[in-house]
Amino acid sequence: MPKSSLNVFINLILLITLTSCDNYNPSHYGFSKLEQVKSEGKLNVLTRHAPTTYYTGAEGPAGLEYELITLFAKHLKVNVNFIIPDTFKQVLDQISAGKADIAAAGLTVTNQRQKTMRFAPSYQSITEQVVYRSGRKKPKQITDLSRGILEIVNGSSYIDSLKKLQQKHPSLTWNINTELNTDGLLYLVNEGLIDYTIADSHQVSAIKRFYPKLNVAFDITTPRQLAWAFPPSQDNSLYDEAILFFKKIKENKTLDHLLEKYYGNAGNLSYVGNCKFRLHIETRLPKYEALFRIEAEKHNIDWRLLAAIGYQESHWNPDVTSPTGVKGLMMLTQGTANQLGIKDRTDPAQSITGGALYFKQRLKIIPQRIHEPDRTWFALASYNVGFGHLEDARVLTQLRKGNPDKWLDVKTSLPLLSKKKWHKLTKHGYARGNEPVRYVKNIRSYYDLLTWLTEENQIEKNVMYPETEQTGDIKNKALSFEPPTL
Repeated sequence: MPKSSLNVFINLILLITLTSCDNYNPSHYGFSKLEQVKSEGKLNVLTRHAPTTYYTGAEGPAGLEYELITLFAKHLKVNVNFIIPDTFKQVLDQISAGKADIAAAGLTVTNQRQKTMRFAPSYQSITEQVVYRSGRKKPKQITDLSRGILEIVNGSSYIDSLKKLQQKHPSLTWNINTELNTDGLLYLVNEGLIDYTIADSHQVSAIKRFYPKLNVAFDITTPRQLAWAFPPSQDNSLYDEAILFFKKIKENKTLDHLLEKYYGNAGNLSYVGNCKFRLHIETRLPKYEALFRIEAEKHNIDWRLLAAIGYQESHWNPDVTSPTGVKGLMMLTQGTANQLGIKDRTDPAQSITGGALYFKQRLKIIPQRIHEPDRTWFALASYNVGFGHLEDARVLTQLRKGNPDKWLDVKTSLPLLSKKKWHKLTKHGYARGNEPVRYVKNIRSYYDLLTWLTEENQIEKNVMYPETEQTGDIKNKALSFEPPTL
């Protein structure tokens, strides 16, 4: 055998031997971190259960961090192994110790953390806020916090922020909770078991619709950045790839679309509107829930989405008539009712049947290349303003160099339909374009809240404002909060 062939044969045997060993580690043989991840076909990621990071929704895992990491893994052509420690502090400790490739857990970039980990480019800007409960006196300044109990999460950036404030306000004190995350502490504030906590602004906006008694008192920081954290290392290969990834998703607006998906309707409902909706869930929805379920099942629609449309249209009041003659629980026009074969649009059963049929039609005529959740947002806008005006807005979006297949871009063009400068360029002319934007936003809020309230074991007489729960039960609820998703 020629010497060159012999060398190839020996190297091949060596490679087979190495890759067959149970304790084979590519980094031991000169592989970079990026090559190691690709060789193993797995990205090990630390995260945490929270509405803003990673949670189990109606259709499986969801959350901004989940989607970002999933996209990054697809970019690398590997799978993801999510690691969820028991506490937030463990996330920080484990990434600093190099026990995972990335920590994607809504981490704030701080000078202290940069000493033990390094951060990828920021993907979101937030502030740290003092949160209190409605019915309690609003704290207006730091010194007011001494009037009650302030608890914060162990290992959070809030500790450093409060220590800086304490230098000017020595009376400022706080408790550190080693068991609950921020969402759990927000629950305790909502239930009146503690007076205050500190939370990131995006967390508050995401959870406030579920806990309507939460209010923001004031910010304790200027805007700060959230980013993925990497272990300290001289190997920049995986880190550099993350930099390229974020550059890409910022340029093609993927990041903007994901932020709109998870925060586009956050904070939309007022306290009064939120409470009124909850009251109607108990007093009005039971009369029509079975009808919503039956019609939604016929068309493979989530019944809670159909119910949310009905609530936006009539607040589940079948006797409503608009000034333009639109009637019934789903507020069908006479022409639409005739086209759908609905004989009595004031009859709740027929109205819901018509509403389900009409919404399904809206979904079908949306171009197939448009994927969820944008597809649903477009169908809802079409339900409100008509498909023709929606198409006009999509044309204007394209003229304005936006993406006509993304709700994030089209919702900025819809209001232009009321301006002559723009609607004269369209086929169908003038429309009150602000209305479908509000319409979609409201329905998304109603759907999210209704989904959460109707999950198994959620609807109970004391679920919103319990007065007889034992502390242990409340602690369990604080530990187990799961938000909905669409």
